[in-house]
Amino acid sequence: MRTRRPPRTSRPPTCRPRWSPRQRRSPPSRTSSAREGIGSNSWVVAGAHTTTGQPVLANDPHLGISAPGIWTQVGLRCADVSAECPFDVAGFSFAGFPGVMIGHNAQLAWGFTNLGADVTDFFVERTGVEVYLRDGVREPMTQRTEIIEVNGGDDVELVVRTTAHGPIISGVLPDVYAARVGPLADDRGIGTYEVALGWTALTPGRTADAVFALNTATGAQDVAEAARLFDVPSQNIVYATTDGHIGYQAPGRIPVRQAVPGTPVPADGSWPRPGWDSRYDWQGYVDPAQMPAVQDPAEGFIVTANQAVTAAGVGPFLTRDFDYGYRAQRIRDSLEGMIAAGDPIDVAAMNALQLDEHNPYADMVVDTLLGVSLDSDFDAAGQRLLRDWDGVSRADSAGAAYFSAVWSTLLELMFWDELPENARPSGGSRWLPVVAALLERPDDVWWDDRTTVGLVEGRDEILSRALTSARLELAVEMGKDARGWEWGKVHVAAPRHAVIGGDGVPGFVRRLVNPAPIGVGGGSSIVNATSWDAGSGSYEVTAAPSMRMVVDLADLDASTWVNLTGTSGHPVSPHYDDQFDDWAAGRTFPWRFSAGAVEEAAADTLTLRPAP
Repeated sequence: MRTRRPPRTSRPPTCRPRWSPRQRRSPPSRTSSAREGIGSNSWVVAGAHTTTGQPVLANDPHLGISAPGIWTQVGLRCADVSAECPFDVAGFSFAGFPGVMIGHNAQLAWGFTNLGADVTDFFVERTGVEVYLRDGVREPMTQRTEIIEVNGGDDVELVVRTTAHGPIISGVLPDVYAARVGPLADDRGIGTYEVALGWTALTPGRTADAVFALNTATGAQDVAEAARLFDVPSQNIVYATTDGHIGYQAPGRIPVRQAVPGTPVPADGSWPRPGWDSRYDWQGYVDPAQMPAVQDPAEGFIVTANQAVTAAGVGPFLTRDFDYGYRAQRIRDSLEGMIAAGDPIDVAAMNALQLDEHNPYADMVVDTLLGVSLDSDFDAAGQRLLRDWDGVSRADSAGAAYFSAVWSTLLELMFWDELPENARPSGGSRWLPVVAALLERPDDVWWDDRTTVGLVEGRDEILSRALTSARLELAVEMGKDARGWEWGKVHVAAPRHAVIGGDGVPGFVRRLVNPAPIGVGGGSSIVNATSWDAGSGSYEVTAAPSMRMVVDLADLDASTWVNLTGTSGHPVSPHYDDQFDDWAAGRTFPWRFSAGAVEEAAADTLTLRPAP
């Protein structure tokens, strides 16, 4: 029911045109950020629950997709393993980095997920050209000149000005902030406000040493010692050993903040901090001994998928912005179910769990959508897809395609009239509880479409619009017969070369460096986390498992791995994208580790010799 909206002086009328289904989507943007979805899954199961009696460890880091992929598969083995040359390790690494970032050696396997600790702060500085104010004293800024060489153009010189907190990165509105803290002290040469970035990564650290320490680690104490060196980025480390132990360790240089009595600035990093008052400075870093850690928990498994790793108020403050935990909960529920049922837990089962495509959004939204009355059989045909859908976002699922279109449209109708363009909802994990709560409040003001001047909409009208618009959209995209719709026809993984794979580059070059797109299942906050940005106007994959690995601690040669594209970064190499089809299909490859198994499996050998 539409009724006249009473006058509301706090919300001026808008002059934007009425919404219509085909005006809904803006062109897909390659610069649109997923904002959420850059996470990871990792878990480890103790031998008490596996078929071999030894642990199994799984890891799949979620990163923005690209060609070539970020990882290369490597083995680092000394000809004679000894104290002088201790490396016998294999796994995934970055181009140019000499160690193995994620993988296993002969005694220990480890995986990473992002802890998400808050290790940055903005400090508002009261500044002059070459000075800044600190505890009432003018301090000189440190200055340096960075020269950026431009291919085919003139060099660009950039003067970097730095305070005790970090480099100046921008200005702020002086009159807005000054109204809260007092007038500017022009007589001391301090004439404006600027923002400095405090970030633990700007201080030289020993993270590379930590990686080498993990490469030779054999147990919990070694992992803890490596974590002490692992400054940035702060990660969750899960590990397992060939002698049957499993564990978790959080590393990272985490700043300690303090609240200043009588001021509104909290000690959780959520507000910019006044740089002119040293009481707001970081008070050192969290003692590594206080970082979260556990070994051999009673439940027999450990799951990290970017969720909160400690209860609120327990241990050191890490962040307020953990993932909402839908992936972590699905993995936990699946493992608990396998253990309770006595199902075999082995490498194959863990590979299957990495490909789980159960959609948590469906659990919380579909029942309400099914209760909406629609006017035509055409619209109701889409609703019937949801009624028959099993809630799994497979690539060939018509229900998954329709639900995703409804979800994207619903977010637009609810929030685009309220929020600026750069804050439009991505549809990631934080938006699901917001929408779920509003579904319980059918007359909440957030359901009202502010572009319809003089009218007030409620929940059911907005849901009806979303269902109808999504039906029309997919009819245009994939045909009127909904039985032919497939999620993978619009949810496409299309890795692009960051330098020569974009628009403006000749087509033959793009075809050489960009693998052919492949439709995939999964989605945001799903274990098979092929994320997409609901605010971008496209269902294209923005972030995904950048690799998948499962390590069998009973027989390391029985482990499996797969890379997103391939292990070579050279576009004409046969190994540039030869794993992409298998990655998309959920297939993995045997991961041979022992010297004999590697030699037997080798197809090609590349020998590098020093130049004479």
